[in-house]
Amino acid sequence: MENRLRIALIYGSTREGRFCDTIVDWTAAQLERLGDCQLDLIDPAAPDAVNERLERADGFIVVTPEYNHGYPAPLKALIDTTGSGWQGKPVGFVSYGGVSGGSRAVEQLRQVFAEMHSVTLRDSVSFINAWEQFEDGQLRDPARAERSLKRMFTHLHWWADALRRARARVPYGEIGEIAA
Repeated sequence: MENRLRIALIYGSTREGRFCDTIVDWTAAQLERLGDCQLDLIDPAAPDAVNERLERADGFIVVTPEYNHGYPAPLKALIDTTGSGWQGKPVGFVSYGGVSGGSRAVEQLRQVFAEMHSVTLRDSVSFINAWEQFEDGQLRDPARAERSLKRMFTHLHWWADALRRARARVPYGEIGEIAA
């Protein structure tokens, strides 16, 4: 088993001119700096072999905007049309939006991922009025967001490692057979 964890960084929006690209780019750069993982960027606008990529992932970070107090339909479609790749794996969130910073979208996604048998993390990163916080793709005042991402990633890494070991002992799909 490869030591580095595989983390799928998932775009939550497919809108033309989306701000999601800025947030994903910032998140990916921070994760590269933190190291200790192999990133796979998954964009619902280009769903190439998504099922296989989700299966290979040890954990997920979903970058989601909040549209009208919820998360985008293409993100829901991605979640609903993929298989068991989410099961027994942790999910962290980086959200953005207006005054709530995407927190309402994240709370809804927690319910969805619970149904997918995923473990969602308490800690997250949230950008209130995100378009005001970035200039030319760079965060104007990065200290707080960097601390939040580091805390979230530390927990994601712990869960991803623990659950990868658990899935190696007993594949998640076999748990139902054991309980029967």
